[in-house]
Amino acid sequence: MTDSSRATRRLAALMAGMGAAHMIAPRPFDALIPKRLPGSARTWIYLSGAAELACAAAVAYPRTRRAGALATAGLMAAVFPANVKMAYDWRDKPLPLRAAAYGRLPFQAPLIGWALHVARKAG
Repeated sequence: MTDSSRATRRLAALMAGMGAAHMIAPRPFDALIPKRLPGSARTWIYLSGAAELACAAAVAYPRTRRAGALATAGLMAAVFPANVKMAYDWRDKPLPLRAAAYGRLPFQAPLIGWALHVARKAG
């Protein structure tokens, strides 16, 4: 197994896992949705979960891998403001929760880079 195929499988698995989490246990994600978005937070959570599942499927399938990986990078960039909102909202929470919220922020760029790497390797 090559490093790029391992990276591809892991990216697809990560996106599938996160998409499934949004569908199976959406409640923890409610607080991430900005109130200024129209509609209910739960609708946005299900939509983002569906987008993550679609990205996972596209990354897993060789014919759509490049487009799926680019869509994954775009989706990860698009949800970054929600991670910033979470960090801001949790600034007064106990240290472990605050650390989790702030700790997510620096990982977004490497995740985007990972998706772009998979896209480059796909063609």
